[in-house]
Amino acid sequence: MEKRPHLDILLCAPRGFCAGVDRAIQIVELALQKYGAPVYVRHAIVHNKYVVEGLKAKGAVFVEELDEIPETEAPVVFSAHGVPKSVPADAKSRNMFFLDATCPLVSKVHVEAQRHFEEGHEIVLIGHAGHPEVIGTMGQLPTGAVSLIETVEDVASFTPSNPEALAFVTQTTLSVDDTRDIVAALRARFPAIAGPHKEDICYATTNRQDSIKAVAPLVDAMIVVGSPHSSNSQRLVEVALRNGCKVATLVDRASEIDWSIYGNLTSLGVSAGASAPESLVEEVIDAFAARYDVTVETKTTAEEHIAFNIPRVLRTLETASGR
Repeated sequence: MEKRPHLDILLCAPRGFCAGVDRAIQIVELALQKYGAPVYVRHAIVHNKYVVEGLKAKGAVFVEELDEIPETEAPVVFSAHGVPKSVPADAKSRNMFFLDATCPLVSKVHVEAQRHFEEGHEIVLIGHAGHPEVIGTMGQLPTGAVSLIETVEDVASFTPSNPEALAFVTQTTLSVDDTRDIVAALRARFPAIAGPHKEDICYATTNRQDSIKAVAPLVDAMIVVGSPHSSNSQRLVEVALRNGCKVATLVDRASEIDWSIYGNLTSLGVSAGASAPESLVEEVIDAFAARYDVTVETKTTAEEHIAFNIPRVLRTLETASGR
């Protein structure tokens, strides 16, 4: 039997599910448990195909807009990314029973934007156009109240109506380094700009990027388990490439691994975006273990002990299920 080449796998920690994702999935599962199927979910509850398919199998029905839902007493869940104010208003007008699974750290950004607006500031949102979190945050305020900035170049061409009355907030899943550069450019052009009391980029995004930064220079290649629709997962690949890793790829699951790109691989870093379950990380490690003689070591750069409350209407079930 041919001897398999040796491969050192360095597993990033923290990785995978964050508290906001865990809470959102729990809300759908507990709603199914309490009310039975169907439970309608507006937009993918989190950006992971495997998670969405698993919830579909249990009776969740995913829609993009509320008008796709028939007249029903079944619960409607809003995704972890947050929604514009018009969505709950629409749900109320249709007498829908809805559960809001918006991540509390996204809700914090919504509150900040509202506060700055009420104080007379023009709002700058640093984020990616078209991302559901950005649509939700911009939708907290009247049309035209929020200007989207995606790059340092955007800062140079931005013309506010009053440079002395500006405030910025950010999407929670951005590259920490990119955002730092954009904020620096904003502060250089508009010294009076107000910012958040505390960093908007969430703890989980920051921790996963820091872990990648620690591992990337030590390995020949990096695999990030996550969806191409997941902003935080895409940022992890970019961070790996910027921090000394020559090959970094994003895969939804092991079946998508392109084995042709690895050559004489001796070390591999593995991480996962905040919406990717650990079972998919294990699947990827198993796929490499089938081709290599692997040793797996975990590199921990932070400990996470955060958990968010679920809606009160579901809490008795949460205790009963032992979560």
